[in-house]
Amino acid sequence: MKMRRRTQIILSLLIQLLTVPSHLHARLDRSQDNSLTVPNEFRVGVILDLGSWVGKTIHSCITMAISDFYAVNSHHKTMIALHTRDSKGEPFQALSAALDLLENGKVQALIGLEMSIEAKFLALLGDKANVPILSFSTSPSSSSTEYPYLVQITQDESAQFEGIASIVDSFKWRDVTIIYEDTDEGREILPYLVESFQDKNIQIACRSAISPSATDNQILEELHKQMSIQTTVFVVHMSPSLASRLFLIVKRFGMMSEGYAWIITDKTMNLFRSLDWKVIESLQGALGIKSYIPTSTELHNFTRRWKNEVYKDPTIEVKHLNVFGIWAYDAIWALAKAFERVGADTPAAMDDQRTGLNSVYLANISVSEIGRKLLNELLKIRFKGLSGEFQILNGKLASNALEILNLIGKGKRRVGFWSSTNGITKETYPSGNRKYGSSSNSLETIIWPGRSATIPKGWMMRMSGKKLRIGVPTNSEFKELVSVDRNPETNETTVSGYCIDAFNAAMGALPFAVTYEFIPFVGDNGKNLGSYNDLTYQVYLQKYDGVVGDITIMANRYQYVDFTIPFTDVGVGLIARKPMDNKNMWIFLKPLDGKLWLATAACFILTGFVVWVIEHPINEEFQGSLAQQIGTVCWFSFSALVFAHRERLLSNLSKFVVIIWVFLLLILTSSYTATLSSLLTVQQIQESKRDYIGYHSDFFGGQRFIPMANKVNFKDDRLKPYTSPEEYVDALSKGSKNGGVDAIADEIPYIKVFLARSSRKVHLWCLRYQGQLQN
Repeated sequence: MKMRRRTQIILSLLIQLLTVPSHLHARLDRSQDNSLTVPNEFRVGVILDLGSWVGKTIHSCITMAISDFYAVNSHHKTMIALHTRDSKGEPFQALSAALDLLENGKVQALIGLEMSIEAKFLALLGDKANVPILSFSTSPSSSSTEYPYLVQITQDESAQFEGIASIVDSFKWRDVTIIYEDTDEGREILPYLVESFQDKNIQIACRSAISPSATDNQILEELHKQMSIQTTVFVVHMSPSLASRLFLIVKRFGMMSEGYAWIITDKTMNLFRSLDWKVIESLQGALGIKSYIPTSTELHNFTRRWKNEVYKDPTIEVKHLNVFGIWAYDAIWALAKAFERVGADTPAAMDDQRTGLNSVYLANISVSEIGRKLLNELLKIRFKGLSGEFQILNGKLASNALEILNLIGKGKRRVGFWSSTNGITKETYPSGNRKYGSSSNSLETIIWPGRSATIPKGWMMRMSGKKLRIGVPTNSEFKELVSVDRNPETNETTVSGYCIDAFNAAMGALPFAVTYEFIPFVGDNGKNLGSYNDLTYQVYLQKYDGVVGDITIMANRYQYVDFTIPFTDVGVGLIARKPMDNKNMWIFLKPLDGKLWLATAACFILTGFVVWVIEHPINEEFQGSLAQQIGTVCWFSFSALVFAHRERLLSNLSKFVVIIWVFLLLILTSSYTATLSSLLTVQQIQESKRDYIGYHSDFFGGQRFIPMANKVNFKDDRLKPYTSPEEYVDALSKGSKNGGVDAIADEIPYIKVFLARSSRKVHLWCLRYQGQLQN
């Protein structure tokens, strides 16, 4: 009895002791300020595949982001509390986890969701519950108007596709083959990739879908199909795991060799460091596109701290930080800033705002009171994070520049950047500070597959039995080179000429049979469709597989098509009238003009007089009668030309004068001899520069000949255009003085044909000039 009473007393005392501190604590709370107030807690759900390297990296970065943010902002009145769920890489598992977090966890935001199908499921759920969904999905189809509460914290892939199209266009490739992953996400993205190429007038030669479960033999069959088409430019958009299998087979199949071009999207390149070394070896020479993360001290310090944390976790095999972890870090900072802006007085627990939330009656989901405000504040956030400038535009992370990488050796080498504002550049520039770049010259030197520095052509001739379409010009004035004749009765077309014979001989010498047909460049009405430039451009447009004819290799044409090695002489020549005045008996006077002749005569006389003045007092040979002295002076000066003077000089001063005179004579006679020889050989060409020069009206596109002529001092008003060889003969026969010309400028092959067919009455000859033909 006493024992029981003692126990009651002890319990009563304990209760009193426990209640006293609580009363004291309540009084202290009422008497003190809010400096000790516990921050208002906001719950954030995290749904990741924690079994994957990417998921583990993102989760570790999210945890570090919360720790770093509140260490810097300890005065904030709000705090994020994480509620993590493992989706195990299953979309329905992610949906189930989201329902649990919304119903039981009472979360105000969700982050994670690496797959687009997960993001779309939860985007619908987020719209009903007014809960922002921060997704790592890269699907460009998720618009902010369709899913207003879905926020993509990765760069928009449509911007990446635009960059890839610009790169392909910069190398003048007009066809590409797209190889993509045969999944819902891959099929969903494909139209956006195709549209980007079509905007640049780039054709899709083939679309190859490869399933993630495809065997090596099935992948090999797909690659074998690509060998049957001419295109050698491939764009690969697939996960790193499937891309690894693909490129090992590509290397083994011989398609990672010279002449091929492979472009890999950021779906693989963002996780490049997770690839096996054998895969990296198979990628030698490929180009990769990767999201650009600018280097900074903050990023360096964070990477070092992250590695220290990761090395403590033995479950994480890959120890390299990826871009998704960096984006996740910045996203948490943005979300924490948004929560703080929403305010500490906003109730964090949402159980009184939600009723009836379950997986069956989704229509009963109540609307979050802070969801709209939180989303609006999140969209206003803008700061400089680890990934650079962080800002959400149209429900997606604002696109920064893309890195263009060349995969060489054991890693990758940056060769340039692409951005929507500056285009292709070697360095990054602030927006609008540089002219938009669209040329491959804006990139560093690229080592292509096969360790080649030569840019791939983008196509390769395949011997698949296809009949080649060979275009032939019909407007050539020289039928000996190429001629197209049409029989009006049988409607058959006959193509002949030296160029055609050379082409037939070359094709016949191939070790395999190639079928081809000649197609005249005419319309349905039989009329010519355009100039030689238009004809060569048809090859670029793939209307023809090639063109044969008297086509000059010019710079403007070389930008679009390739040429064979010339099989005729290359260069520009002049057809000139043979000089008819070289039989003039006074031609020996022409090397020197009148003034120079007078000056030379004066020097003769002056030299003889000076020598006479010096030698006359002391030398008997310079004495005598006046007539004898005049004869001696004249004879001495002229005999010095051939060193035949007989008078002996006694004075050293006179000898010095004669030495100077002999040296002057040597220069004068050498110049005279060279000039006279030139007059007897190329005189007419020199005269032609002062007279009229003719040229073909289609020569280099007509007016393009005039700047070339000006470079060699032919004046515009001295140039006359002609349209046929017959007009050449008539103009040359007349000459400049009779309304014709003294020379005709044309290409060497045309000149040779013209000389072969010209009448013997016209005296012609050819001067050849070889040089680069500019457009």
